[in-house]
Amino acid sequence: MKRVINFMGIRHIAFAVTVLLTLVSLGSLAVKGLNFGLDFTGGALIELTYEQPADLAKIRGQLAEAGYDDAVVQHFGATTDVVVRLQGDDPQLGNKLAADLDKVSAEQFGVKRVEFVGPAVGEELRDQGGLGMLLALGGILIYVAFRFQWKFGFGAIVSLIHDVIVTLGVFSFFQIPFDLTVLAAVLALIGYSLNDTIVVFDRIRENFRVLRKADLIENINISTTQTLLRTLATSISTLLAVIALMVFGGENLWGFSLALFIGVTAGTYSSVYIASTLLVWLKLTRDDLIPPVEAEEVDDRP
Repeated sequence: MKRVINFMGIRHIAFAVTVLLTLVSLGSLAVKGLNFGLDFTGGALIELTYEQPADLAKIRGQLAEAGYDDAVVQHFGATTDVVVRLQGDDPQLGNKLAADLDKVSAEQFGVKRVEFVGPAVGEELRDQGGLGMLLALGGILIYVAFRFQWKFGFGAIVSLIHDVIVTLGVFSFFQIPFDLTVLAAVLALIGYSLNDTIVVFDRIRENFRVLRKADLIENINISTTQTLLRTLATSISTLLAVIALMVFGGENLWGFSLALFIGVTAGTYSSVYIASTLLVWLKLTRDDLIPPVEAEEVDDRP
């Protein structure tokens, strides 16, 4: 057999890192909270088109001069197209902003679209998004518990919760806007991280039948080593695509790609040092994977 990497040899250090990251993330979420975007808070979205490539810094200065200090200004597609986002509960906010900007701007621009999201709609989207995330985690717990065994299911769900908390913690700590695209990325990384964990779990279960003299820690080290190349190939190829999105996708996809980047990195780590480590603490044995033998009914009739 090829050289086996002793992943479980540093499981206590990894646990300390996990606890630290989780506590920092939860603390940031409790103190700072998430910087919800217009999708969740309500406000106006205005698309503008300029005759020449737009200078975002100059537009921000013009909006600040007009009294809109909190407006978010981004390119939208071409360099001549600009999208402006501003929180508020006035349905006419977008039209007022466009009119005020026209007064202080020397450049000619046209208004392509003005949309308003009410606070009630934003709150409903936030509640439904959170419910969708909880349902996804619950469904995964049931699936893994039935496919493997409840100890596997518990390990998988804890690692997924860790990935979600760390991702949300980064967005909270740096106050990066959290909108529907970021929520979609969080739901996507739940599925990605589970896939990585299932591959390792499958090999551990298979090696319980093959490596009859190996204990659980040795089994996990061997199984993780055997799946390492596959895990690295999947993670690196995914990260390359995500980095391309971060570099070339523009500001509209920055939050989405950043959430995926954090989630893929955390998911690769948690598949080994959370999901598998919990199997050690829960004392998984070969007997746990053997279905119980049903006692045969004895026919005592004469």
